[in-house]
Amino acid sequence: MRTGVFFCQTDDNRNLNIDAIAKYSANLPEVETVQILRLKPLPEINFICHQIKTNNLERVVIAGDIPGYYKPVFTRAMALAGGNADEIRLASFQEHGARGENAMDRAKAIVACATMGVPFPLAAVPGGNPVNHATLIIGAGIAGIQSALEIANAGKQVFLVEQTGTIGGHMAMFDKTFPTLDCAACILTPKMVSVGQHEMIRLLTKSKVVAVSGKPGSYRVKIKQSARYVDVKSCIACNLCTEVCPVKVKSEFDAGISMRKAIYIPFPQAVPNAYLVDEKSCTYILSEGKKCGVCMKKCPKECINLNETDHTIDIEVGNIILATGYELLDVSKIEQYKYGIFPNVLTSIEFERLTNASGTTGGRIVTKTKRFNKKTEKDEWIFSPEGIPPRSVALIHCVGSRNKKYNPYCSRVCCMYSLKFAHLIKEKVPNVTVYEFYIDMRAFGKGYEEFAERIKQEGTFIVRGHSASVEMKDDQMVVRGEDIFNDKLVEFKVDMVVLAVGLIPSPGTEELSRMLGIQRDTDGWFSELDYNGSPTDTDKGGIYVAGMCQAPKDIPDTVAQAAAVAAGVLGSLTSGKGLGHMSSLTLSEIEAKAKTIHTI
Repeated sequence: MRTGVFFCQTDDNRNLNIDAIAKYSANLPEVETVQILRLKPLPEINFICHQIKTNNLERVVIAGDIPGYYKPVFTRAMALAGGNADEIRLASFQEHGARGENAMDRAKAIVACATMGVPFPLAAVPGGNPVNHATLIIGAGIAGIQSALEIANAGKQVFLVEQTGTIGGHMAMFDKTFPTLDCAACILTPKMVSVGQHEMIRLLTKSKVVAVSGKPGSYRVKIKQSARYVDVKSCIACNLCTEVCPVKVKSEFDAGISMRKAIYIPFPQAVPNAYLVDEKSCTYILSEGKKCGVCMKKCPKECINLNETDHTIDIEVGNIILATGYELLDVSKIEQYKYGIFPNVLTSIEFERLTNASGTTGGRIVTKTKRFNKKTEKDEWIFSPEGIPPRSVALIHCVGSRNKKYNPYCSRVCCMYSLKFAHLIKEKVPNVTVYEFYIDMRAFGKGYEEFAERIKQEGTFIVRGHSASVEMKDDQMVVRGEDIFNDKLVEFKVDMVVLAVGLIPSPGTEELSRMLGIQRDTDGWFSELDYNGSPTDTDKGGIYVAGMCQAPKDIPDTVAQAAAVAAGVLGSLTSGKGLGHMSSLTLSEIEAKAKTIHTI
């Protein structure tokens, strides 16, 4: 078929030389014309129609990162020119992973398949390898837990690696889940217990993957296990050790709003349910055995060994699942909100712990109170169960999200959890006034829009517009912003500000990306093989992505993706053969396969 190739691509993709790809396309069989349209606006229909008629084109290929954006114009032009509108083909570089080191060859192969009318995924199929039946999962949040249980319940061995002292991830820190307001712990804790007791799951906490070698179906993995200094099997969590420990530091699980000891259990429902020692704050470890060590003397089971050392284990697995989750943006970079300066400006995760029944105030929503610290001889602001509830609270959306200076993307869950906060504040604090500052309300899931309407009916003031700043005026915090519905600037006095902070990839994502050869997108998240067709696969055979490590998403979507990944792993184990690396396919191999399919 007489084919025309039109490149509708700006210079945003730095890995691609459009001129070189166009030159390659011009030499493909049946290609009559190649046009480079370096523009974002839609091209003129008359121009496209003229090109189709002049070159007697029977097929048109639109190539670029988002060719579907331009398809309606080309379809209309083809129809006006008297051609078959079904022969408008898309060569999407973004969808089919034209990025990284082999971006140019991948882009050429995508165009070649489109000119032959062959779907790229049909032609780009790597060979298979025998598969080891063990699976490694990196990250033990809700995504890693769900995948582990699905695979283990099918009778297959799972190695679950978690760098902290307990599984559960961020979800373990939450109080309620939207939009049903179910207890997060009620959903998560039974799964955590199942993981801890499952005979087919080997749980490796305080551990980190340091090296990966081998090929799809047979990966050799080196895992460093950091010392916990407490024997997990012997510890009965009696609490005697932490009672006598003299060292207090901020609790990571409580997002720093409460204190813990140097020997501690992350939270009461932790799995494994055993204590561990923070080597960065333990005086015995820091002084190399010259001081303290009172916890060892007090332990009735003699299960504490402060001289324990790190060690490394080697395992072999057939598949690897990445479920490394996310972190919150460092909001102190955004100076206008005065986080870290005004004591009652909180991040979303700090508020989660404040409102949680297992938190430092027992779930009471209160403002911080000032007290004198005798050790530091300084005043400090703390949350106390006897604190004063706020009379007014401002919830500010999109803090660091949808902002080219920080994160240009939407973090997706912030609107809904801010609405959840509004409900919880109204529920727990009588006669409180709540303001929600938002840009666009992105209530995208099942029941989410109804939840948003419910919050409005409960009396929360919904203000559409950017909140410009948080200032102090006459010892009272003031939130200044805009109300675009009423076309005016607004100013509200509040006692507490909660910032819906943007989400970023977890620490170590870049290191894992290099180690495994997995591509990341421009925002730093792991890249899937094909957003529409293979959203859980990667370029590397036998390596999958699940949950937040791929992109921001809510808990239901995370669980669904984790189950889909498990299904993919079990599919490869059932067949006994897993696909090789997509990135290992050469341009000539894909061309040859496409020609064969085209002939058929």
